[in-house]
Amino acid sequence: MAHARRKSETGRGVRPEPQRAPCALLLIDVINDLEFDGGEKLFPRALPMAKRLASLVKRARAANVPVIYVNDNFGRWRSDFHAQVRHCLEDNVRGEPIVSILRPRDDDYFVLKPKHSAFFSTALETLLQALETETLVLTGLAGDNCVLFTAHDAYMRDYRLVVPSDCIASESPTSNAWALRHMARFLKVDTSVASKVDFKSLKRWKRNGRRQRNVTHGE
Repeated sequence: MAHARRKSETGRGVRPEPQRAPCALLLIDVINDLEFDGGEKLFPRALPMAKRLASLVKRARAANVPVIYVNDNFGRWRSDFHAQVRHCLEDNVRGEPIVSILRPRDDDYFVLKPKHSAFFSTALETLLQALETETLVLTGLAGDNCVLFTAHDAYMRDYRLVVPSDCIASESPTSNAWALRHMARFLKVDTSVASKVDFKSLKRWKRNGRRQRNVTHGE
């Protein structure tokens, strides 16, 4: 008996399955109202970061690198990602200018997380396996918290890691700088600035370690 055609085959209802993507760009907790203790300190550092990150996102999309929003659910278990975007854009919250700059597109991916790490109790690892991703570019908020926790979990899973130093932000510049030094020393993270990230080279990197050039500088 012939199986019924999937809606994806008719071009209606279901989006195409993900294509292989050796590299992925993660935006961590950027869909954020910043209405919490410390949000007033984080905002002036996050806003200029968001502008630089928007340029990196544009280059990632042009290079066919998937953009994955990984966002805290802020304890709102009946909410979803799109509701969070609407809340940040429509409810006169502190984080609205940042979300306006970094608002997702329909073809981006999103994952909700209950805790600090993007990997803890989420479908992120399953998504990355489906994409056959080997290199992760981590960005977002906060550098000394959720980005750092995510980097640790990614390192333990043998991902190649890039954390552009000008595309993360924390409440304190000192703690942000400490997190970058920690990731570079202990997690082998490339912390070059966003303008040095070469997505074409990152896509060519192989997990077996056979590299003939610096993957971000293209040397």
